[in-house]
Amino acid sequence: MNYYENIKEILINNEITKKVKDYSKNRSDLESYYNVGKLLIEAQGGEERAKYGNGLIKEYALKLKKEVGKQYNERTLRRMRQFYILFKNMNWSTLSTNLSISHYVELLNINNKDEIEYYLTISRNITVRQLRDKIKSHEYDRLSKETKNKLINKAEINVNDFVKHPIILLNNGQDIINEKALQKLILENIPLFLKELGCGFTFIENEYKIKIGDRYNYIDLLLFNYIYNCMVVVELKTTELKKEHIGQIEVYMNYIDKNLKKLNQDKTIGIIICKKDNHFIMEYCSDSRIFTTNYIII
Repeated sequence: MNYYENIKEILINNEITKKVKDYSKNRSDLESYYNVGKLLIEAQGGEERAKYGNGLIKEYALKLKKEVGKQYNERTLRRMRQFYILFKNMNWSTLSTNLSISHYVELLNINNKDEIEYYLTISRNITVRQLRDKIKSHEYDRLSKETKNKLINKAEINVNDFVKHPIILLNNGQDIINEKALQKLILENIPLFLKELGCGFTFIENEYKIKIGDRYNYIDLLLFNYIYNCMVVVELKTTELKKEHIGQIEVYMNYIDKNLKKLNQDKTIGIIICKKDNHFIMEYCSDSRIFTTNYIII
């Protein structure tokens, strides 16, 4: 078999497809990366020998740059080889054609299959740069063990499942000494905060005033999740989680359900964001609508 000529033919056909059929260029890119990567592995005598086969890559790249296009350099061919190795056991033909090959390139250095599938799932509505930022922040690693198991088993996902542990806040140079300062830090970059919480969160108001009896109380952050169709009460704590925090947010959630929730909406959930989590307290929390996470500032 003339591996070089086969690789050259695949790449030329891919270039033609991308110019003539724009709607199918993602599929063509995926097939080309996969098939060229497969041929490169075979030409180098298998995966083990391919690890040390950059000489052949260099030889092919020099010829392809002249005969097909400058973009087919050594780096691109190595990526194609890596793409094949990564996805050959992941039913590559079902990979989403809504994503560009650039999205997939961001995943090439990840070895965990479940982690790759997570990023593929969330990449459908984000840019390549946003995907790169999520990988850089170790977003998958910050999901709970329960969420990871749900993803693996294709189980039903709830609104709290994608809340990160911990969530990351960007430091603006100020000391976070109390809840007011923490709230201010969050409000300075509310889009980032909502993304850290997960999908579908929108901001309603901070310091949301409610009247319980003859006293006014203030909810730190009131959100709405349009995917799960529910109000979200967020309380901020710069201490370790305490049992009284559970009672406080439960009262706020019940107030919202009684006075603000629409009939077609699901029950309000509560998220406590604290400096340090306390799993012992949560173990005895009987309200399944309450969730906690902690924060770190970078």
